[in-house]
Amino acid sequence: MTTPGLRRGLFFPRGAGERDTLPGNGYQGGTAVLPKRVRPRPIQVRTPGSVQTPGADGAPRPDSDRSRWQQRYVANLRTADTLVVCGAVIFAQYVRFGHPPLVSGHEGHHYATASSALIAIIWLCNLAGFRARSTRIIGRGIEEYRRAVEATLWTFGAIAMAELLFKLDIARGYLAVALPAGILGLVLSRWLARRYVEAKRLDGSYQTSVLAVGNSAAVVGLANELTRNPRDGFRIVGACIPGGLVTTDERLLVRGETIPIVGGDTCDLETMISRCGADTVAIVGTEHLGVQEIRKLIWKLEPIGVELVVSPGVMDVAVSRLTMLPVAGLPLLHIDKPQYRGAERFQKRAFDFCFALAALTVALPILLVAAAAIKVNGKGPVFYASERIGFGGKPFQVLKLRTMVVDADKKLASLLDSNECDGNLFKIRNDPRVTSVGRVLRRFSIDELPQFINVLRREMSVVGPRPLFTLEPENCEDDSQRRLLVKPGITGLWQVSGRSDLSWSDAVRLDLSYVDNWSMAADIVIVAKTARCVFEQRGAY
Repeated sequence: MTTPGLRRGLFFPRGAGERDTLPGNGYQGGTAVLPKRVRPRPIQVRTPGSVQTPGADGAPRPDSDRSRWQQRYVANLRTADTLVVCGAVIFAQYVRFGHPPLVSGHEGHHYATASSALIAIIWLCNLAGFRARSTRIIGRGIEEYRRAVEATLWTFGAIAMAELLFKLDIARGYLAVALPAGILGLVLSRWLARRYVEAKRLDGSYQTSVLAVGNSAAVVGLANELTRNPRDGFRIVGACIPGGLVTTDERLLVRGETIPIVGGDTCDLETMISRCGADTVAIVGTEHLGVQEIRKLIWKLEPIGVELVVSPGVMDVAVSRLTMLPVAGLPLLHIDKPQYRGAERFQKRAFDFCFALAALTVALPILLVAAAAIKVNGKGPVFYASERIGFGGKPFQVLKLRTMVVDADKKLASLLDSNECDGNLFKIRNDPRVTSVGRVLRRFSIDELPQFINVLRREMSVVGPRPLFTLEPENCEDDSQRRLLVKPGITGLWQVSGRSDLSWSDAVRLDLSYVDNWSMAADIVIVAKTARCVFEQRGAY
């Protein structure tokens, strides 16, 4: 079927002498005769999402590498979801009714099989409806798992409501088996897929090529954050510096890598994208770009299939605190206040008390063995108390198992030149003050176990920022003071992000991020990651 606007003679070539009626085009009588060798150029229709950046020869460039691997990823994940869902309903039917689907039997068997097929279809449709396989959430935190779990819960919630309202004969035992089996399978499949994508990104594949638009300082800041973790898969392939007096042979240096400056005029953005091979444009530091200019950029990028992201100028803010408020066509980003006051604080105290009590009960035999080993290894006390700054700036004595010689503090001055950390941290991998027993205790973080006593005393929390050393107020950074709004923790974001391998600035940044974005769910995740770090012996020395 052809539409009237695409019939022969309007957009397609015609033979010589053919006429086309064009009312109102300025020709007398409304007719126009095309010369014999004149052929109108066919209009090229481009759909959003297909990369059609012109190449050197003027021909459209084929889909980018990013588009291809994302399509393969989605196809593989769709197959995995189908297998998981079908496997879950088959397993549930077998457990509940004693036979799998498609097995001949009495009428009840056929009814159960039909119900399983219907549940599987609804389940898969909900996974698609909740965009559980969206390429925008690949490797982007817990969102990958949340969407799959939410789609599953909605599926079974709807089935339960339908059973109640319409009095359907769906066995509750069947749903009780299929629900956890499906959630476990979907989460596991996404975890495996994420590990695969991260491995490919570490090898240099599966990258998002970004053209950053903004002033030099803003571009460097953005590049520094996007490339901080190679598992995120971002690569800055070029920079556009609007309004700056720059030449295209200039370079920006970020993390030892050079970023070429490909231009300074956003009007020539398509050429810059083609030159550096970008599939995403990131706008940051928009003082040289107005609302209308950004709007035109959106229009330019739409037909060539290049994505546009805009940095709001804030960082280390949890997604749960962000809300987009459309006001008169202007999207405003609302940032909620931190949640470390009121009922949330009571919830955290209850968790701290229960967890610390359970941890000390389980770890008591380990503490007794460690204490005996310390006494056998040499003279001196079993515990070491160090004064730290706690909640609200109040000092307290943090407890640890002694891992160094008795006069370790007196030998500190002679080792300052060997410090391998910056800022207010002092760490060296082969500290001569550490005893042989202490080295083992540190490797498995056993020396930290007495701090659960500090938790029971309400001086510390299980999860929180690292406790500050006793410092004069004038020597403390203003940012560091914000960490005193919550109790220091035995573990925290910095421990699960590198521990002793982190720089001081990164440790402070992670602590501040925890203070601003605290949640009970985040605490549980950090505790789980801490256990993994301890068993892997990462960053502890």
